[in-house]
Amino acid sequence: MFVIAITLHNFPQGMAVGVGAASGDFTTGGALTIGIGPQNVPEGLAVAAARMAAGYGRHRSAGIAFLTGLVEPVGRLLGSSAAWFASALLPGILGFAGGAMLYIISDEIIPETHRKGNETVATGSLMVGVALMLVFGTLLEAA
Repeated sequence: MFVIAITLHNFPQGMAVGVGAASGDFTTGGALTIGIGPQNVPEGLAVAAARMAAGYGRHRSAGIAFLTGLVEPVGRLLGSSAAWFASALLPGILGFAGGAMLYIISDEIIPETHRKGNETVATGSLMVGVALMLVFGTLLEAA
């Protein structure tokens, strides 16, 4: 379920970057790339770690993580080649992507991180992550 959600989440992210790049406004395209690009690394690591925890080998886990990331360039191509169409659909698509991630986080990831006595570290990490996201969002919006 987690791997599927990450894969579905990557497609509209790619579309957002593609639409931003096709807009001709470097600030918009650059901000989207800077905002979306770096978080792909922890997403890929999370997919690989989840697969390894499920008993997959290192290479197979890395391969699955790589494949989930390949959806994003496909979305990017579609978004940039059909920006006139994709830009109208983008708010709904990004809403779906965000909703899918919130569902997976609340239904799967948070309960899993609170098992085996890791509640304090997991909750603290979540709080720091949300705070950083808000700070970066504010800084990028102001720029």
